[in-house]
This record gives sequence, C-alpha cells and structure tokens, in this order.
Amino acid sequence: MPELPDVEGFRRELAGVLPGRRIRHVQVRDPGILRNTTAAALGRRCTGRRFRAPRRHGKWLILPTDGPTLLVHSGMTGHPYYAADDAEPKGYERLVMSLDRGELRYADLRKLRGVWLADSDDDIAHVTGPQGPDALGMDLRAFRDALSGRHGRLKPTLMDQSVIAGLGNLLADEICWRARLRPTLPVADLDADDVKRLHAAMTRVLRTSVRHGRVPGLSRWLTRVRDEPDPSCLRCGTRLTRRRVGGRTSVWCPRCQPG
Repeated sequence: MPELPDVEGFRRELAGVLPGRRIRHVQVRDPGILRNTTAAALGRRCTGRRFRAPRRHGKWLILPTDGPTLLVHSGMTGHPYYAADDAEPKGYERLVMSLDRGELRYADLRKLRGVWLADSDDDIAHVTGPQGPDALGMDLRAFRDALSGRHGRLKPTLMDQSVIAGLGNLLADEICWRARLRPTLPVADLDADDVKRLHAAMTRVLRTSVRHGRVPGLSRWLTRVRDEPDPSCLRCGTRLTRRRVGGRTSVWCPRCQPG
C-alpha cells in the first residue's frame, strides 16, 4: 500500500519530467477513478494546460498546472508515472494524459481512491480534509506539539492524518518497534524521553524508506518478518504479537515493547 515514501518517490520521478509539459489530450479509460469531476470536464479543463512542479503532502500527490490542480491519492494500488509515448503499459492504466512529450499515466488495480480536481488552496483543503504537518523532515518541536494533549492510543494517533500527515500501517508499526513502544500505549502516558525516541525512530525510518521509494523489508526491519506465519522479533527472538489496533493489523514485540 503506498505510504509517504512511495508517494514521495512518485513526486521525485515526476519532478524531473513534468514541469513545463503541455497536456495535449486526456483519455479517461475508467471514470471510476474520478472523484469530483467527469471525464468530459477533466479533458476540457486540462487540455492545453502546462504542468508546474509537483508537490506532496502526506499521502497526497499534488500536480498543479497553470489552470486546475490534479490531486492524486493512490489508495492501496494506485501508481502515477511518466512514460515515453511508445512505452509498454504497466497494467490497469485508468487515465492517460498525452503530453507534448511523453505521457502521464495513472494505473490502479483496485481503484480505492483516485483523482480529484481543485481550483484553489481552499479546494485542495476541502478534498484532502484536515492535514497535520508532513512527517518527512518534521523536527522534534513540531512532533512534540502534534502529540501534545492527545489521549488516544499511540499507533492510531500516528496514523491520524490530521495529527501527522503521511504515516501508514507499515510505517507506524516500524516506528513503534524501533522506539520500543507498544502501539496500544496511550499517548498521554509518553514522557519526554519516549517522545524524543519516537521522533528519532520516525526520522530514521522515513529517511531510509524514502531512499528505497517504499517501506523496505530490510534484514533488520520489522517489515521483513511481519507477514510471516509465526514471526519473531529480530532483536530478541520473542514471538511477535499480532492484533488489530485502530482497525489495522498490527505487529509488535511484547518483550521489547512492553510499554
């Protein structure tokens, strides 16, 4: 499932090729990925426009033009990418924008989210809903302020996009495991050292994940073993606990993460 590192990878790829490209033609192959517009309106409003530099906030990819802005949320399987005119498709391309050089394509197997149009910052905020500060590059003071006064459990709070934008299920579990904090721990119970350790873990995990363009299953990462039938902690060998927390399957070490 695309999380912040995946979407940042999409942004970086498009940042090198998209700015200045003019949209010549819009082909909507599956209107099911359009959320607040129609195929006809998308084509009418975007044809002839030039893309500006892409941005990202949390899990949202923001593709401004000199007219409307395209907002892309990849859901579980969405993948926006640039391709040469004659490049083979990756599969499940739902939207293809032919440019003056190459194509912007949006592929998506499950179509859980999709593409929106926005005309202003207010429109963007209406589409995305409340968004906290972006997790990537967030300093300790901003992180501490984001958690201050929260009373929910740790993992659901980290995944709440209105608190911190960009963290998903895999990232939250990895961060909690590295910080040695149980994902069910009440945020109000965290002391200053816990918050500092949690922020350091988030920073390290995000920096490495962004380099890989995904949450990687590296040899010393919880992500590598979390989906095994009977996973054990890579630090201490204890059998990992698997339970739903905040509606998401969560994995942690009952010995390394006691509180």
